[in-house]
Amino acid sequence: MTLFGNLASPMYLLLINIKADSPFSDINRKLNNNELEIIPDLGPVSANITLLSLTSNKIANILSEHLKPFQSLETLDLSNNNISELKISSFPSLQLKYLYINSNRITSMEPGTFDNLSTTLQVLKLNRNKISAIPQKMFKLSHLQHLELNRNKIKKIDGLTFQGLPALKSLKLQRNGVTRLMDGAFWGLTNMEVLQLDHNNLTEVTKGWLYGLLMLQQLHLSQNAINRISPDAWEFCQKLSELDLTFNHLARLDDSSFVGLSVLVGLYIGNNKVNYIADCAFRGLSSLQTLDLKNNEISWTIEDMNGAFSGLDKLRKLILQGNRIRSITKKAFSGLDALEHLDLSNNAIMSVQGNAFSQMKKLKELHLNTSSLLCDCQLKWLPQWMSENNFQSFVNASCAHPQLLKGRSIFAVSLDGFVCDDFPKPQITVQPETQSAIKGSNLSFVCSAASSSDSPMTFAWKKDNELLQDAEMENYAHLRAQGGEVMEYTTILRLRNVEFSNEGKYQCVISNHFGSSYSVKAKLTVNMLPSFTKIPMDLTIRAGAMARLECAAVGHPVPQIAWQKDGGTDFPAARKRRMHVMPEDDVFFIVDVKIEDTGVYSCTAQNTAGSISANATLTVLETPSFLRPLLDRTVTKGETAVLQCIAGGSPPPRLNWTKDDSPLVVTERHFFAAGNQLLIIVDTDVEDAGKYTCEMSNTLGTERGNIRLNVIPTPTCDSPQNIAPSLDDDGWATVGIVIIAVVCCVVGTSLVWVVIIYHTRRRNEDCSITNTDETNLPADIPSYLSSQGTLAERQDGYGSSENGSHHQFLTSSVGGYFLQQRDGNGRCKMLSRFSMLLDCSTQYWRLRIQNIPGLGRKRHLIGTGLGSRYRQEWGQVGMEQW
Repeated sequence: MTLFGNLASPMYLLLINIKADSPFSDINRKLNNNELEIIPDLGPVSANITLLSLTSNKIANILSEHLKPFQSLETLDLSNNNISELKISSFPSLQLKYLYINSNRITSMEPGTFDNLSTTLQVLKLNRNKISAIPQKMFKLSHLQHLELNRNKIKKIDGLTFQGLPALKSLKLQRNGVTRLMDGAFWGLTNMEVLQLDHNNLTEVTKGWLYGLLMLQQLHLSQNAINRISPDAWEFCQKLSELDLTFNHLARLDDSSFVGLSVLVGLYIGNNKVNYIADCAFRGLSSLQTLDLKNNEISWTIEDMNGAFSGLDKLRKLILQGNRIRSITKKAFSGLDALEHLDLSNNAIMSVQGNAFSQMKKLKELHLNTSSLLCDCQLKWLPQWMSENNFQSFVNASCAHPQLLKGRSIFAVSLDGFVCDDFPKPQITVQPETQSAIKGSNLSFVCSAASSSDSPMTFAWKKDNELLQDAEMENYAHLRAQGGEVMEYTTILRLRNVEFSNEGKYQCVISNHFGSSYSVKAKLTVNMLPSFTKIPMDLTIRAGAMARLECAAVGHPVPQIAWQKDGGTDFPAARKRRMHVMPEDDVFFIVDVKIEDTGVYSCTAQNTAGSISANATLTVLETPSFLRPLLDRTVTKGETAVLQCIAGGSPPPRLNWTKDDSPLVVTERHFFAAGNQLLIIVDTDVEDAGKYTCEMSNTLGTERGNIRLNVIPTPTCDSPQNIAPSLDDDGWATVGIVIIAVVCCVVGTSLVWVVIIYHTRRRNEDCSITNTDETNLPADIPSYLSSQGTLAERQDGYGSSENGSHHQFLTSSVGGYFLQQRDGNGRCKMLSRFSMLLDCSTQYWRLRIQNIPGLGRKRHLIGTGLGSRYRQEWGQVGMEQW
């Protein structure tokens, strides 16, 4: 086919642009609307053509060899042909900037089809084809700025689909029926400013498919099925200035619906189903100038909420046309100080509270058309205010009540005509009350209103500003007298078997033909007693290890967990920073446990409904050890020897004594005290000397230690050593005393006080003892020792005195025991000298007998040691008794 053959018929139109410096620059020919099946060969002129239009032909294929002659071509239009596929061999290297292949039959495209045009192509239009999928890595066009894929059959766009288009400014995907946009669908389009997705089937706006659109300024999503905006949807689109969400299925605008859109200028949400707007839904839209909410159902937002539009400091135009608004509260438009245009048309407004518009000082246009106004005394201000601000030309408002003014324009009613003779609009008389309830219980909210009109009344309950559907209500009416017949209406909302989901703020709405009244919002709190999900268990552990106790509970409100030890808050591990509490993991643990950590640990879970507790016993095991060094002893024959083996360990170790590596032969002179920690040998003899071994053992091990006992001969009764020494400087005259006292031995966690009394077999002693002695007694000897005389003479046993013995017990008020003996004349005398002070860390007591001139002898108890000094007189004792 030749160029001139194509020119022979006037029906064929070929439009050819020739370069100005070409010899053919004065030639313009048109060959559109022909029946060309391939791109024609135009001969030598092809090299100078910059625009080639071959629309409305029958071209089915694009072949590289057909386009090679057009080396100067910048615009190629192949729209309205029969092209069905685009292959990698379709386009040679050209200087093409604009490529239009609209209205063809393209169903498939090979990746790399446009690679040869990557350095020059700026605009690519593939509208009205049959493309159902876009292959990965389809576009590698570094200079492409505009891409159109409208009216295709693309249902799903995968991630990275448009990778390779870094310079793209706008993308149009309208009328494709897109249902799914995968995460990262537009990733790589970092410079894109306009995205048009109108007339598709999208249901949600999420940050996943918006990822990477950092420079996006206009997003068009009208005519979709969007019913939800995820809370973080706009995280990557914070430069958005225009958002079109008209004609979708949005029913609510939450406080997170538009977070991050601080530079948004125009927001269009008209023709949705919005019936709920959260208090802070528009907060953060500090740059918004136009807000279109027409044809929704936001009457409750305007009628009841205060400051629904707060935060819109720069808003100039607000469109609320067709929203079923019946009344306007005083604070409905608070915060809109910069508003210039307010459209309230197509709303059957019945009442407007005083000065509802007065805060909008810059208002220039107020569009209002209603014939339902209640022209009572509360509306008197409106016509005068509108006249003063020259809004009459935008307002068409007439009265519906009272009957005398029905149909009259508010501008035609005199100020005296606005009177309050009745109150046809309901007025709340009984407000619902805030309540608390236990989970699973039943409760009810009561709300009442009165009206002078017989207009049918409707009742509704809202929870958190949303209408309760299928609520269980009980409604009734009755007459009450108040300057005439007045109807009072009551509605009761019943909630059964309440759950946590029932928590919220409840409000009743009572309406009739003249308007709606809204009660206060009564808060319902549902509580549940705590219950444990993790209970601490008894734990036995070795010293030095880590103790771990778990405790967790559920309840409503969420219970607080607290720990105690032995009923208090004193934790030895806390003082040494060995205790840690991890609330998030429900764990309480102690590192490097010590014996002092032993005890009962209580976990308490508490909330407003109550508290529960669980206990766990922590037992710390420790190998046996000597708490005091083992000391050798040297005593005089006949004296009492006390061998100490103060044992530590957990569980408390069992003690056993041996002598000279052989079992200890226990006689009536051997006594054991404090769990065998004390071996007491009375009236020692030379044969008692030797090596004594104390063996302590528990479940963790055994420990042994040795004590050497030396016994030296005793002097005779007639020897001068036994003559009583002179009295002390303080006048003490002390008779000989034999007192065996056991004091303050720390064993495990308790104190064992034992008093050992030796009953001598000798009935008569030739020796009279005159030297002064002391017996040191504990301050807090347990009462049971004094009342019961608990002693331990042999291991695990009790030995009594011999028959016929003259030894007697003298019991003091502090639980001490004194052993006395009578001689042949009946005179009482104490046994041989014995003075003993055990190594204990607690306070001890001293008992002395003092000869007080004029009063005889008195016994004095003098407290010494850690505490203050105490003195107690026990009464006078006759001289002859001693």
